[in-house]
Amino acid sequence: MEPTDRVRACTRSRIRVMFDLAQATDADLVRLEVGEPDFDTPDHVTAAAVAAVERGETHYTSNAGLPELRAAICETLDREYGVRHTPDEVVVTTGGMEALHLAALCTLSPGSECVVPTPGWPNHLTQARLADARPVEVPLDYPFDLDADRVVEAMSDDTDAVVLCTPSNPTGRVFDPDAIRAVVEAAADHDAYVVADEVYAALTYDRDPTGIAALCGHPDHVLTVGSCSKSHAMTGWRVGWLAGPSEIVDEATKIRESTTACTGSVAQHAALAALTGPQDPVAAMHDAFRERRDYVADRLDDMSGVRAPRPEGAFYAFLEPDTDEKSLPLAKRLLKETGVVLAPGEGFGAAGEGRLRLSFANSMDRLEEGLDRLERGL
Repeated sequence: MEPTDRVRACTRSRIRVMFDLAQATDADLVRLEVGEPDFDTPDHVTAAAVAAVERGETHYTSNAGLPELRAAICETLDREYGVRHTPDEVVVTTGGMEALHLAALCTLSPGSECVVPTPGWPNHLTQARLADARPVEVPLDYPFDLDADRVVEAMSDDTDAVVLCTPSNPTGRVFDPDAIRAVVEAAADHDAYVVADEVYAALTYDRDPTGIAALCGHPDHVLTVGSCSKSHAMTGWRVGWLAGPSEIVDEATKIRESTTACTGSVAQHAALAALTGPQDPVAAMHDAFRERRDYVADRLDDMSGVRAPRPEGAFYAFLEPDTDEKSLPLAKRLLKETGVVLAPGEGFGAAGEGRLRLSFANSMDRLEEGLDRLERGL
């Protein structure tokens, strides 16, 4: 017996390939390959988790999540991003990753198409394959702004979903509202859903963040994915959400009965404190990431033999070195010769080949050292 075709069609994330290589190395490395805040979870959030444990809040919750957390998510979406939902239109998930997977399972039929602009997060492509659908890559040209005409042209009668990730992982770009509206309008014409991956929305630097569902005239065709992971330094707590029309959210909740049942109860209480408690730590982390963005962007502008679009959100820069080396061998060489660890661009779709993703979710000292090593290596 062999694994199924759907499983064999999936490949390992190149991010994790570099992560494992770095883990097996004893040298002094500057780790810039993984997108994870280097800050600790805010104290009031961990205190809320401890209090939940002491109260005995360690049992199953409803499949959709704690009612008070779903209400807090609705309030956050409305206040911060202009996206309006009621609690029955929200399901709490085990990280944004599960929310994206549930969205794929609920919208994609076997043989249907999922349109994904690339460079993009590799899980978007993998999750389409796991739903027995066909991912349709739409390569974007440098500097990776959303080309609405190209995305709309890629849609067909078989298109069931379009994934838009803004701010973008891996490029850090924030898509133009007019381009987003054009894509959502076309998706609605094809009776397809737009999956709005907005886990980095809180880390938008040069404009006020607005949710895709708030930008368009067809919010009933938009599924919003969010998370506490990046904004509140809660990657290990695994709390995210899927918000959208109740007919989709109800089905996603039903699927959870056979998968994770519910997100960990203690983590849900922590997330409730994160969303309803003091937001000063979130603002401080945002400011720190923006300062690092400025430093990294300026260094790359001055670095010969490399170009990168200025990140407008998230905590990534997407580098294009002036070399004929493929991205995975290049990343491996830089790790071996200079001790700086980056993610190969080939892992983010065909449009990423020859490029490297740098995460600036690290201290200024380590970023300076990493960029010094990168400049020598290139």
